[in-house]
This record gives sequence, C-alpha cells and structure tokens, in this order.
Amino acid sequence: MYTVEVYKVDGRIKKTKANPNGERLVRKVDHSTADRTAVEAVYDSKFPTAKGYRYEIHETYVTRKNMMNGKEFQERYDTPHYCSPSSEAYWSM
Repeated sequence: MYTVEVYKVDGRIKKTKANPNGERLVRKVDHSTADRTAVEAVYDSKFPTAKGYRYEIHETYVTRKNMMNGKEFQERYDTPHYCSPSSEAYWSM
C-alpha cells in the first residue's frame, strides 16, 4: 500500500522554516496497489510540476518495535510520535 500527499505552491501561504516553499496540502490518498511506478505515472499526469504541484509517495505502513516488550508491529507512517508505542512519551502518560 502507498499513500500519496500532493502539495501545491500557494501565494496565500506564508513561507516559514517549516514550510519554506509556501505550499499547502491539496490531497492525501491511500492506494492499495503494490506497484509504485503505476502510482507515480498517475500523479505525474494529474499533477504536473509545471503547474506548481509536488507529490510525495510513502509506504502506508511501517514496521516499528514496541518499546516495552520489544515486539515488532505495523503502524501508519504518519502516526504522531507521542501516539506510537515505540516512543517513551506514549508509555509515560
């Protein structure tokens, strides 16, 4: 599975350290296909860089290790650190 995040340069967005290009998130879509090149081909045609678009392709699930018992588990790539059993912050609350 892959998740695609599409960004577009937007003049209304203030440029900051966290967002140096002044981009805004346009779309975030999960794809169930295992073929990354097919996903890239679709987004290259729908969101061209000439029009100010940029996309990032992430594997939807990553393998991490539970901090308390050492077992590996799968979680989404965009899970906040403090919500993940792999972090000390999760267990200290």
